[in-house]
Amino acid sequence: MTVLLAFAAALSAGTAQVKITPPDGAPMAGYYYERGTTGVHDDLWAKSLVLEAGGERAALVACDLIHLTRGVVSEAKRLIEQQSGLKPHQVMISATHAHTGPVVAGGSSRYETAAAPGGKAGAYAKWLPGRIAESVRLAAGSMRPSRAFSGSGNESLIAFNRRFHMSDGTVGWNPGKMNPKIVKPAGPVDPEVPVVYIQTEDGKPLITYVNYALHLDTVGGTEVSADYPYTLSTLLTGAKGGSMLTLFTIGCAGNVNHIDVRHAKPQKGHEEAARIGTVLAGEVMKTWARMVPAGAATLVSRMEIARLPLAPHRPEDVEWAKGIAAKFGKPNAAPFLEMVKAFRVLDVEARKGKPLEAQVQVIALGNDIAWVGLPGEIFVELGMAIKRASPFNRTIVVSLANDNLGYIPNSKAYSEGNYEVVSARCAGGSGEILVETAGRMLKEMYQ
Repeated sequence: MTVLLAFAAALSAGTAQVKITPPDGAPMAGYYYERGTTGVHDDLWAKSLVLEAGGERAALVACDLIHLTRGVVSEAKRLIEQQSGLKPHQVMISATHAHTGPVVAGGSSRYETAAAPGGKAGAYAKWLPGRIAESVRLAAGSMRPSRAFSGSGNESLIAFNRRFHMSDGTVGWNPGKMNPKIVKPAGPVDPEVPVVYIQTEDGKPLITYVNYALHLDTVGGTEVSADYPYTLSTLLTGAKGGSMLTLFTIGCAGNVNHIDVRHAKPQKGHEEAARIGTVLAGEVMKTWARMVPAGAATLVSRMEIARLPLAPHRPEDVEWAKGIAAKFGKPNAAPFLEMVKAFRVLDVEARKGKPLEAQVQVIALGNDIAWVGLPGEIFVELGMAIKRASPFNRTIVVSLANDNLGYIPNSKAYSEGNYEVVSARCAGGSGEILVETAGRMLKEMYQ
């Protein structure tokens, strides 16, 4: 028994990062219009953490991108299995949701295809899986005996629910600063800052893994940037001597951004991204001081498919949507929400009634830390519900993992409407299906 316990407690870890910055002129993601990169403020990276315990391995990968398509992820996982031996269910590949990076072509979102005409983004999407696989290969090749610690900070001053109850009875989306019609936020924020810190057996800092539920849409413009995680990484890595990797993943922030509507001060640009990254880094540094060791380092990975019903539309909506989409990018383009609805109708119609397949992934380190991967922009209420349902000491919910199914609101939001609901390819109740699936998996995997 003593031998078995000692074996279970052994942990090895390896880290690496590989540059994934696009070339100048690459089409940029994030908005409903065409724009190309004009320079690089800071590079984009595919960052990897590979863990091994009890004879099992798993990899956690974060890319400084707006999202990842199922095709890119599948090809990356094929290469990872070929080069490093990890099975697809053992690898969680997520995007941070940076809005100042390249379009990742090949997804189901027609507006991104329209915003990157002529197939300009195709070459990047073909190149990207190899870079992700290289990051994992390098991390797997640098494994060393390690110790893991976890903790949680609390930061409620930089994140805000972007949906508001308005004085006319509607629910607004990004209604503007100092808008006198705002009554109150229509939802919460998740202030938790989960942190996993891993060091080598001799005490050398290896990685700080940070998760936070806040949109990465701070910078704007046409310079490539990782947004606020750039400053977060620079400060944390610098504080630990320069060799430690900082890996950031986005939590459930589908309805959460950085805009404080209570004041009129502009909140856009690199200065604002640096402010947010600095505040978040400060909370992580405080959390370092109260980390607790992770317990027995058994490692378990699991993936399930949850089938989500499609958002409904009327047959006559299809021809209407085709007409709206034909005006994309032209002077007579339709109003924003009409355009959003049109692209949603066309995307859903193309599925011919086939439900969306959502990959729900859990990677668990002992009974202490569980990572949950969900494939879309998940509303904050849903992520918090998964955490409440989890028996693990620390549950980290990662959105935009392994795929991007678009916005996945909670049921309440469907009766309120506005942008995220108009955009959602899935029907009401889909978010709760993810909560049920993830919660059940967590309970079944808890030892």
